[in-house]
Amino acid sequence: MILVTGATGSIGKHLVLQLQQLQVPFKALVRDAGKGRTLGCPYVVGDFDDPESIDAALTAVDQVLLNGAGAVPTADGAEQPMVVQQKAVIDAAVRAGVAKIVKISVWRAHEGGRLAEGAHWDIEQHLKASDIEWTLLQPSGFMQNFITGAGTFSDDGSLIAPAVDAPVSYIDCYDIAACEAALLAESSGSGRSFVLTGPEALTMAEIAGQLSSALAKPVDVVGLSSEDMAARLQAQGVPAQFALDVAHLWADVGTGSLAATTPEVKNLTGREPRTFGEFLAANRAAFR
Repeated sequence: MILVTGATGSIGKHLVLQLQQLQVPFKALVRDAGKGRTLGCPYVVGDFDDPESIDAALTAVDQVLLNGAGAVPTADGAEQPMVVQQKAVIDAAVRAGVAKIVKISVWRAHEGGRLAEGAHWDIEQHLKASDIEWTLLQPSGFMQNFITGAGTFSDDGSLIAPAVDAPVSYIDCYDIAACEAALLAESSGSGRSFVLTGPEALTMAEIAGQLSSALAKPVDVVGLSSEDMAARLQAQGVPAQFALDVAHLWADVGTGSLAATTPEVKNLTGREPRTFGEFLAANRAAFR
């Protein structure tokens, strides 16, 4: 039995459908029973901040897909909540006799990294030190960010970028879920880390061109320096240190740090990952 955490998120919704298609026994962990019912699959109600609910959810479970919220604004210098939350799930899984955890991390997670990069590294080390078999998935930026608008659009609908010509190998969450499904269904990949990317690295200018065609209206791109990004976030009420950390990561993307592509999606699923154009076609209604 597989426990899918983060089941109602951008990745989890796809994973639920793919595990159903594979007819693999699983249950989803949700915080809201109403959202659980909409998934159309077995579910349990629980919360990472409620240890008893996690213990109950892990009953008769032998594999866990560990996924949760990303970095969130905290008081300056405070640890990211995901660190305590996910370490607690790992510890609960050890107590429950879970055999394996597949964890969603981030590309370039490293010791001392800012925000998600450092938080996920810390969680990774805790998982590796446990008695549980582990697999790490480290995806590039999500194509879904262009649906939610998370850090991608200005108030006037223009795309914002640290550098208009800096390529990023964005990946569709559909493909991340497909990799998860393959690893969970086959119980494979133990002790390995997989960097997941899309098939191509696109600049924000190229993405704007594709969006313009898909939306039948011009989409502009505005270059935003790290200083301007930090100021923008602080004006929205974000704590200063969090804003500076985001701005640092923002500037790093502008150097092309997320430009590489890997073959891991094809290696795990047997097919090429979706292009940005294919992502737009599959999600056309979400952009209307």
